[in-house]
Amino acid sequence: MAYKILIVDDEKMLTELLSRHLQKCGYETLAAENADRAIAMLKIYPDLILLDINMPEMDGLELCKIIRKNVACPILFLTARITEQDKVNGLQAGGDDYITKPFGLQELTARVEAHLRRDARSKCTPEIVSSQGLIVNLAERTVFYGEEPLNLSNREFDIVEFLMRNANQTFDRERIYEAVWGLNAEGDSSVIKEHIRKIRNKLKEATGREYIETVWGMGYKWKK
Repeated sequence: MAYKILIVDDEKMLTELLSRHLQKCGYETLAAENADRAIAMLKIYPDLILLDINMPEMDGLELCKIIRKNVACPILFLTARITEQDKVNGLQAGGDDYITKPFGLQELTARVEAHLRRDARSKCTPEIVSSQGLIVNLAERTVFYGEEPLNLSNREFDIVEFLMRNANQTFDRERIYEAVWGLNAEGDSSVIKEHIRKIRNKLKEATGREYIETVWGMGYKWKK
């Protein structure tokens, strides 16, 4: 069954262009030109929503808050605004990503595919995973070795979760940074090295084992 994508934008030419393109990529698309129409279409339970911020009557931020009360699918904002405060406002409203106008169709397709994959993984991932005596509760975001809890920061936990989910796969610092901080994060992937060092120290102190392997010249991997 094809993924359903709801496009919410008052520019008819844009919604038609995006609909044709996404249909060619194998998606089912629906379009809404205003908030009322978009809310009525939520009953189809879209798999992803492309949402324009600058719309008449009710803007995309307010609409996003309403959508979030009804569906949990990824929401990608389409916007010409891209200041740091705009990003904060969008994330606080319940959005997942930004696509800045004007944008290329290849970039749009890549972001749509990435968010659909991430959403599918989150629905299929078990709540508890284990590795060499280490028990990670993904729902409660806790890590135990035996009965002893490990105190990981939020970012450290996110890195452990990402590497454990993809055990035995090697990722460079840029890929880990993108997976944990997000596609639009404004920062430096060099922070990964320090986070990995801290994680290793905590794991080694608690378990006496090495879980994360450095693959020289390539990156890091979780040893399964």
